Amino acid sequence: MKIEDEIQQKEFRSVYQKTTINLLFTSLRMNEIHARFFKRYEITNQQFNALRILHGQHPEPLSARVIKERMLDRESDVSRLLDRLLRKKWVVKKINPKDKRAFDVMLTEQALELLDSINHHMAEMDAVISHLTESECETLNALLDKSRG
Repeated sequence: MKIEDEIQQKEFRSVYQKTTINLLFTSLRMNEIHARFFKRYEITNQQFNALRILHGQHPEPLSARVIKERMLDRESDVSRLLDRLLRKKWVVKKINPKDKRAFDVMLTEQALELLDSINHHMAEMDAVISHLTESECETLNALLDKSRG
């Protein structure tokens, strides 16, 4: 559906304004879809993102600083996020042997099982844009990359 119809706005100040609004609207819509999907697993988008980052390094640990650098939402409060993951027994913290003031984070077996379960259903997330061809997805990715500079 066209953005004009979605938000019931006929005119935009410029094509740039229309594109910005379209990106924001689409981003919020995608966020809502992901949030509903992850709610089944009692996990948030940010928590999944942190677990996904840790999974990419598994079995090696990562520091909170590195996790923050790799987060999709770089404004996330990673310390509090990791504390919640710790309470859910999805991560363990260990003192960094090189810097006793810092700690490293690793996934637990429980988190690995959760990620495996989620990954079995991730095709549902891909289906959100399944009306686009692979070529259109590649073009969209290139344009989004270019838009970030």
